[in-house]
Amino acid sequence: MKKTIALIAHDGKKADMVAFVKDHLEDLRQANIIATGTTGSYVLKTGLPVELKLSGPKGGDAQIAALTAEGKVDGIIFFRDPLGKHVHEPDIQMLMRISDLYNVPLATNPATGSLIIKGLL
Repeated sequence: MKKTIALIAHDGKKADMVAFVKDHLEDLRQANIIATGTTGSYVLKTGLPVELKLSGPKGGDAQIAALTAEGKVDGIIFFRDPLGKHVHEPDIQMLMRISDLYNVPLATNPATGSLIIKGLL
């Protein structure tokens, strides 16, 4: 059964996410990929199939948190901007709490993202 990986990136990290996806394209093709709306629209340009959720500020982080709580997400790669302020910070914190609660690996940078891909796929 295919693993499901969620991809999320703050605005200042979207280019990093696209570069990361390109570096891991063949591995990621073995997974079901879901992503928040804007991040996913960028990732789609790499040719990787992506199931789009809402953008983060409009509830996409919460959608992915809900899927994680339902056992439908195997790993999350979330390139956060640690220096930025985000109007949807409560949703971001909820996503991180849910990943901890349900023991779902969550990477916040490319190094741990690569480890999640190697570990899951």
